[in-house]
Amino acid sequence: MTRGYADENIKVLEGLEPVRKRPGMYIGSTDTNGLHHLIWEIFDNCVDEVISGNADTIKVTLCKDNSVIIEDNGRGIPIGMNKTTGLSTVDTVFTVLHAGGKFDDSAYKTAGGLHGVGASVVNALSEWMEVIVKHAGKIVESKYKNGGNISQPTKIIGTTNRTGTIVHFKADSSIFRSIVFNPSIVKERIRETAYLYKNVKIIFTNEADGDNVTFVSENGISEYVDFINDGKTALNKTAYFEGKSITDGIEVEVALQYATSSAEVIVSFANSVKTKEGGSHETAFKSALTEAINEYARKWKLLKDKDKNFEGDDVREGLTAIISVRIPEKIISYEGQTKNKLFTQEAHTAVKRVFAPKFTYWLEENKKAAEKIIDKAINSRDARIAAKRAREDVKKLKNAGKGAMILSGKLTPAQTKNAEENELFLVEGDSAGGTAKLARDKRHQAILPLRGKVMNVEKAKLRDLLANEEICTIISCLGAGISADFKIEDLKYGKVIIMTDADTDGAHIQVLLLTFFYRFMKPLIEHNKVFIALPPLYRITNKNTKAISYAWEDQSLADEKKKNPNHEIQRYKGLGEMSAEQLRETTMNQQTRQLIKVSIEDAALAERRVNVLMGDNASIRKEWIDNNVNFTLEDE
Repeated sequence: MTRGYADENIKVLEGLEPVRKRPGMYIGSTDTNGLHHLIWEIFDNCVDEVISGNADTIKVTLCKDNSVIIEDNGRGIPIGMNKTTGLSTVDTVFTVLHAGGKFDDSAYKTAGGLHGVGASVVNALSEWMEVIVKHAGKIVESKYKNGGNISQPTKIIGTTNRTGTIVHFKADSSIFRSIVFNPSIVKERIRETAYLYKNVKIIFTNEADGDNVTFVSENGISEYVDFINDGKTALNKTAYFEGKSITDGIEVEVALQYATSSAEVIVSFANSVKTKEGGSHETAFKSALTEAINEYARKWKLLKDKDKNFEGDDVREGLTAIISVRIPEKIISYEGQTKNKLFTQEAHTAVKRVFAPKFTYWLEENKKAAEKIIDKAINSRDARIAAKRAREDVKKLKNAGKGAMILSGKLTPAQTKNAEENELFLVEGDSAGGTAKLARDKRHQAILPLRGKVMNVEKAKLRDLLANEEICTIISCLGAGISADFKIEDLKYGKVIIMTDADTDGAHIQVLLLTFFYRFMKPLIEHNKVFIALPPLYRITNKNTKAISYAWEDQSLADEKKKNPNHEIQRYKGLGEMSAEQLRETTMNQQTRQLIKVSIEDAALAERRVNVLMGDNASIRKEWIDNNVNFTLEDE
């Protein structure tokens, strides 16, 4: 049957309707990431006032009713009437898409916020919003409800000699899966921003638990590097470089430090927006760094004549660097709409011109540190060559059929060869592995039992990994290589699922595996291929009806007890206690299971967490546990 298609089928969405109709187009999603994006949109407008030199204090408050207040002491939104819309300028900014002060550079020379979209999008996705503006000696107030409808047009409510903007909103629960903000996520973003702008005060308050923290940084991104590397053994004091391109006005800041660890952490920003995929500024930094170190090593005969130049990976091992550029609004550009990658080619030239000569001079003035960096690069180069030989040996074994022998008796493969549809379960122990084999969907699910805990790769080199049978088995199963040779397109599975007991040993195995993937197969996480299975903690049987239900946490158990007073409870202490049918129904069936997707939202924070939890410094780990883990005794 052919559906009709006529003039009346063409719909015109008025005002903010398009945002509510397709929120994902504007904030990416309606999950926790999209929810927190509401804060970032308003917060970034405050930061733009900081960038322009008109604000030095921002306040963010999470209220008990799940609403949010964001305040700055910037210039305040103009409060007169807008000739185009016939509304006040405040109402125009918060109710009209693509209305704002960032379309030219008369109000903002540089800016990170969306161009006239952010404030109105937040309003569109809110149950209600109230805005108070202090501007031109007056205090005005505007109110909105039900997705941006004006409930109180802008009106004067007082006078003042101060300026600034206060936005108070509550996300719409009919749009988002949850409207509960995560204080940790908000605090980390605030901390990061404070490092980017010296002496700017950002105050965070969480009314629910009374938490009140003021973030302020005297030394900017140098402190950021120190924060990330806390607990590592440094090879040099954090070095800081800054300058401004005369030709196009791009401001450049770089801070870097080397440590004895093998991790490379580079975090870049453009106008305070984190560029997760790098871009022209990051490429220029890497190129200038490699060239400068090679030139220094040649000049002082630290590289022999017969030696090839260091590769980029050699000179970046153990490096933590922050790159921040501020680019005039008229020339800044990104690749795509997400602003994850900077495209501005002028930034490449600016970073090289500013960083290259200053870093070369720093090497000459800090010879002891420079020699340590060169020694580390030499060791990195030698380890890379040794690891390459080891990988070639593994390939030879595989070609000789011995790779299949390694997997024989361990991997229970899926029947189909469709990589994207197939799933690999990494299961704790042979017993649980046996149950998982019976519970699986043979067509698409493969099972690899792990015998004991895998090695802590945070304290190991690549060549050590390749000598470990358990690690080699995982590498062979995934089929995508390792480290620099890892190719996501060769991966044999669409999902890699870690399935362990719900106890401390199981959690430890999860962390060990995640550390391995993070250090040596990071694209696996970046491409959303890694998941953690969630087996239930309790099985509840109704003694009257014999109906069976499951609970994944204590609160769910309490709810089930209320529903079924006459019940029998089984507490699962491990996967091995579950029958194949129970494991299939609760944990492996694609239609009924729950999975946690592993992702890297904050590269700097992820690096710090891995270093703290898996590194050598026990005192920092103990401090983190004391501050973040609540130990309680439960009644049996």
